[in-house]
Amino acid sequence: MAIWIFRAGKSGEFENKFLNDGRVYLTWEDLNIDLANYSDRQKLYDYMLDLYVNSKKNTVRNWLGQVYPMANKIQKGDWVVLPSKQKSVIHIGEIKGDYKYDKKAKNPFYHYREVNWFAQDIPRSNFDQDILYSFGAFMTVCQIQRNNSEERIKKMSKNNWSTKTSDIISKRTELSDNEDELIENSLIDLEEFSKDQISKLIIRKFQGHRMEFLIESILKAKGYTTYHSPEGADKGVDILAAPSQMGFGNPKLCIQVKSTDTPIDRPTLDQLIGAIHNFGADHGLLVSWNGFKNSVEKERSTHFFKVRLWGQKEIIEEFLNNYDKLDDEIKVEIPLKKVWTLSIPENE
Repeated sequence: MAIWIFRAGKSGEFENKFLNDGRVYLTWEDLNIDLANYSDRQKLYDYMLDLYVNSKKNTVRNWLGQVYPMANKIQKGDWVVLPSKQKSVIHIGEIKGDYKYDKKAKNPFYHYREVNWFAQDIPRSNFDQDILYSFGAFMTVCQIQRNNSEERIKKMSKNNWSTKTSDIISKRTELSDNEDELIENSLIDLEEFSKDQISKLIIRKFQGHRMEFLIESILKAKGYTTYHSPEGADKGVDILAAPSQMGFGNPKLCIQVKSTDTPIDRPTLDQLIGAIHNFGADHGLLVSWNGFKNSVEKERSTHFFKVRLWGQKEIIEEFLNNYDKLDDEIKVEIPLKKVWTLSIPENE
């Protein structure tokens, strides 16, 4: 059994389609041919050179290495890893069907395999950093082979998707000997890599009640005056916030913060909506480090004008966007610095 990474579009725009259809698609634009007829890699390479005539040979050769496995290497029983671009989670499934080609399908969904998505919304922070390096590879399709990842991921599946690794912060160990090489050759998403490191440190430093302190600091950095409920019974609200120096401005917010090990369910959302009414607030903010169950996600549009949901992805984004204005205590615990790198287009 092998484990493969699939990308659901550059920005994760096809993620819901992958999950709802129970499939993985090879989302290569205009590649409307039956790949089963191209078991010869050279013939497929020649075809792609003609199809993508404006692309460089090395680029097409790289694409070939991602396209060819769909029909010729991936097997039933193999596992598929789908890193989410919408949330800080990982989806994992098992290939259940042979390669299929549908010439009448909408571009770019001509090629697919049936998948049983048996594990969805696994927090990225559950995985060791070197495995996350592999998940961050800049490829639409690739096989995970480094650092005995296949065996370790299988063990995680038997341990409720947790790892026994005690080292939460990434260190240079025998398991990450190739880290420098990967970074130097830009084979991993450096932005995702950095966010993963920051994420692991945040949850180490701000577990439990301290997560409320972090969220309160972010709100203050955004210009809100806050009231933080004392630890204990909170009537469904951890933080009250409103703009202006005295906190008498609008909008008035009720914030509930959860840092539990499991996604938040619908009753917690309903409790916050009730608190908004009870406190005379305008809006609510539900914060959950480990995300939300589908029963909550389905309500995003229904409560769009009333409630915002912050999962790990949103917390990290708000943390980075407001870092300069955060409390000094937080900056000491999570020290960051900006790094500028040169980005040269491929054709230059």
